[in-house]
Amino acid sequence: MNNTMAEELNSGARKFLSAKASLIKPVVMLGKEGATPQLIKALEEALRAHELVKLRFVDYKEDRKTIAAELARGVDARLVRIIGNVAVYYRPHEEPEKRRYTLPE
Repeated sequence: MNNTMAEELNSGARKFLSAKASLIKPVVMLGKEGATPQLIKALEEALRAHELVKLRFVDYKEDRKTIAAELARGVDARLVRIIGNVAVYYRPHEEPEKRRYTLPE
């Protein structure tokens, strides 16, 4: 895990990203198959393309906190928050000039 992902989000960054996430729709769905390699690949691709991604738990809702945290580690992203059955992930673009979001200090 790189240094930027090892750090926890501060409350200002979490609030900022949560506000931005309220404007987007879930692009990855976790269904009856669970956290398959295909789902992890889809989440990875979504993060690469968008930086801020929502994942909807269609199944495994009772385990969403554990699964959401495991997925965050698996794709080297930050779990911003879980709202109901939706997890919000953030991973800045590898190239700083292509980043969509500038987190508050």
